[in-house]
Amino acid sequence: MTADRRHGRRVATLATTLAAVALTAGLATGCDGVDNSLDCLQNADTIADSLKAINEAGLDAAKDPTRTDKSIETINKNLDKIDDKTDDGKVDKAVDKLNKAVADYNRAILNGDTDPDSSKINDAADELKNVCTS
Repeated sequence: MTADRRHGRRVATLATTLAAVALTAGLATGCDGVDNSLDCLQNADTIADSLKAINEAGLDAAKDPTRTDKSIETINKNLDKIDDKTDDGKVDKAVDKLNKAVADYNRAILNGDTDPDSSKINDAADELKNVCTS
């Protein structure tokens, strides 16, 4: 049971990492050109740093499953940092959705789901990317 929970947590962190990688790609290009999202531009460094930390947390958990709890804590802290650094309602809403998706996914794993649905994380990450690149 413990091994299954560790594997599940590792999968949750890896799914979150994949979402972060997708976000990084979109945000890196989204603020380069003319961008109507002032908060995206103003907070690009914070968002990029937070996503880098999320990515590193996922990689750490994949290498050492005993670090999964710390990795999830890092992911949540950095999502909070993105949310705290913006005044844009659309960005706030997208970050809230991503936060909820990650929390729901982690809760499913902690409740014993060995194959939770990560599509909500992917959808929320895409929404945040779209908000910041539109």
